[in-house]
Amino acid sequence: MKKILLGLIAVAVVAAGGYFGFDFYVQRRVTRDVEAAFEQVRAAGAKASHGKIAFDVKSRTLTISDVAAESATQPPVSIKISSLTASGLGQPEAARVSADRIEFNDVEVGLAGPTPAVGSFTYKAPRVTVKDYSSSGGLPQLPASSSTFELYRFAFTQLAHINASLVSVPTFTGPMTFSAVAHAGDDASGEFAYSGLAIENMKDGKIASSKTDKVTFTVNQQAADKPIKMTGDLANIVATDIDVGAMAAMFDPTKANDDREYRIQGHVSAGPYVITATPGINLRIDDITVDNVRMNPSRMQLPALMAMIPPPGSPPPSAAQTRDLLEKIAGIYSGAGIGNAEMHGLLLETPEAPLKLASMRFNFEHGKIGEFTVEGLDASAPKGTLKVGRFSLKSFDVAKSVRLTAQLAGQKPTPEQALALLPLIEGVEFKGLVWPYKNTDKLVKVDVFSLDWGQFVGSIPSRLHLTAKVATPLDAAIPGQDALVAAGIDRMAVDADLGAVWTEASRSFALEPVKLDMAGLLNASAKVTLANVPREAFSTSAAESLGAAAQIETGTIELAVHDLGAIDLAIAQYARTQNVSRDEARNAVLSSIKAQGEAISGGNADVTALVTAISQFIETPGQTLVIKLTPRARAPALQLMQLLKTDPQSALAQFRIEASTGL
Repeated sequence: MKKILLGLIAVAVVAAGGYFGFDFYVQRRVTRDVEAAFEQVRAAGAKASHGKIAFDVKSRTLTISDVAAESATQPPVSIKISSLTASGLGQPEAARVSADRIEFNDVEVGLAGPTPAVGSFTYKAPRVTVKDYSSSGGLPQLPASSSTFELYRFAFTQLAHINASLVSVPTFTGPMTFSAVAHAGDDASGEFAYSGLAIENMKDGKIASSKTDKVTFTVNQQAADKPIKMTGDLANIVATDIDVGAMAAMFDPTKANDDREYRIQGHVSAGPYVITATPGINLRIDDITVDNVRMNPSRMQLPALMAMIPPPGSPPPSAAQTRDLLEKIAGIYSGAGIGNAEMHGLLLETPEAPLKLASMRFNFEHGKIGEFTVEGLDASAPKGTLKVGRFSLKSFDVAKSVRLTAQLAGQKPTPEQALALLPLIEGVEFKGLVWPYKNTDKLVKVDVFSLDWGQFVGSIPSRLHLTAKVATPLDAAIPGQDALVAAGIDRMAVDADLGAVWTEASRSFALEPVKLDMAGLLNASAKVTLANVPREAFSTSAAESLGAAAQIETGTIELAVHDLGAIDLAIAQYARTQNVSRDEARNAVLSSIKAQGEAISGGNADVTALVTAISQFIETPGQTLVIKLTPRARAPALQLMQLLKTDPQSALAQFRIEASTGL
């Protein structure tokens, strides 16, 4: 029995010795591997050090204290971590390591001069927690440069190789100082702070979602010996479907030939956003959303762009350098895409007057804004309030506008070059536009103003459409309006619908519709057609355009005018100026029309019928006058216009005239 007991004790002692020996061996091996990783960093010229290393075999927990690293670049990038604890360590594959949980305590990342405007920047996080981690083994190689773009590339590249179910950072801050080139004063400084950052489901370079409860910032500076303080608060930041690999490609020179389009993120939302600045400036935005952000790496090479920007103090760039820079900027625009971006509930309060905006939205595809819309603008001014129910810019090619600007760098644009800007925009629209009339309490109201154009021949549109509904006060001090004011009309409402289109196949040009409604006075409609209109008529060359105009022939002309009071108003005004009664004034006008008609009719029955119809229209108010002119043969438009000035009788003889009146 004793022998058996002694044997068991011996086995236990041997086993215990073997266990602790194995524990010691594993810890030595882990320590050696960590040292080798730090040595790789030092071999590249950077500084890297650490404190105590401990490894618990049973829980597979590694602890490293006092980690510090600093890049060899100038200015350097530094990283400090008071302690790193990784539990549940494993090696699922030969080149990868995993951990159930990693905690970093008191993390600090310092940047000296990351941009010309920022003198120094420091990220500080008391704790960073990573769950279900896996990545390639070894410490990452610090970036070769401390430039902002290189740091972003480094960060995104590292993230693209990390898998984790959760990365949480309860809080982290970033104190910073500004350099003199920021024009922020001698003692300018600031700080931002994040709270509640959580990144979920990182895998294969993609992130399912990122959430941040709040971001705040503070900037303090001096201007004209007065302190200025700005604070900001952005809450509820959520981003989904994020591709960090695509983000890294924007900063990677090796991707300069990658002409594929990547989706960077699916959806981003944030708000409210509040900014307060002294003295007395407050800005609030209720919410912001952005969907389906995409980019093309070959056109979004930001480092190449920044390399072209001269440093502060350099002489102004030459025209050629400016053109190259603008061309690079245009390429960046053409490589970006946004499915939809919206902002709601903007309020800007200033000591002068507040500004409100209900919403703004736009989309952006291949350097072109599909539609930019602003709704609910309310801006106070010393003379009253400007209100815009809706403003819409119908498509604007940003990339092409930058390229045109590049072509014009260092020179004054010719009229032809200025016209080349017109095809970049397809139209504008206002609805519910209201502003004060001069210094009065009266208002100018635009229910709708819509102007769009297209079907360009070179840089000249051959299709145009204008719709306008405007009401404006009348001013007796303005010639032409005094008669209306004297007649008791102090406000005029105008409703217009005008269209023009050229059809290349038939070489025809038509003004249609042409509608005008002057409330309380008259409404009118017209249709004018031109034939044999060549493409050269839309040339920006005056000589070529005039040469083509000689080929244009007059087509059918139709006019309809319905009197709503304009005739009586005109007769009353004539009576006042002649100091006669209204009946006498009307008879005088009719006599003048009859005399002029007899002078130009020359026995032409059509002209006589036209004069008769006009006389009946004036004699009996409230009627509709309809006139239709049809060319009897080919009628060159330019010759006909000249003939109307010198020999109206012969000009009218070129047409078959139909005229009538009716109630």
